[in-house]
Amino acid sequence: MDQPAPSQRRSQPSGPQPVEIVAYDPAWPARFAELGRELRAGLGEVALRIDHIGSTAVPGLGAKPIIDMQVSVVDIERQDDYVQPLERLGYLFAPDPAFPDYHYFAKPHTRPRSHHLHVCQADGHQELRHLAVRDFLRAHPEEAARYEQLKRALVREHPEDRLAYVAGKDGYMIELEARAVRWAST
Repeated sequence: MDQPAPSQRRSQPSGPQPVEIVAYDPAWPARFAELGRELRAGLGEVALRIDHIGSTAVPGLGAKPIIDMQVSVVDIERQDDYVQPLERLGYLFAPDPAFPDYHYFAKPHTRPRSHHLHVCQADGHQELRHLAVRDFLRAHPEEAARYEQLKRALVREHPEDRLAYVAGKDGYMIELEARAVRWAST
């Protein structure tokens, strides 16, 4: 299934949406561990995996100060298993019809957000791609540095425009993901 470019994945409200990239915070893994325990308690065995993904999961990489997480489930179509439990934990479900196999949740319900949560099918492509990018960047610090340089340049160009920031990363992210998935598959 062809995926839309990252900038086309979610509609966003209009108006200024500031983007901030901060230096890597060594407290991010501990924050994820705390959130992971909360997710495990709220989801139980529904969550086969709970992973820290995204830039905050890569030591040394500057990032938006938002903890990205991924929950892998047995059956993505059984939304009753995870939507209400995640809503009880304070996550906002933001379904996207273009992605029936990958669901997005955010916390708090309003911006600025501190947590992004993605739910995917265990052992599926959506699970693999985020883990592959994370692991590739961890294993290749020069690539992580290159990615951070791009993000910081885009923030300088578009400090108040989150959509332009995301669109500016599209080409790089598509290429990075392809390389990371190939790397992870070898």
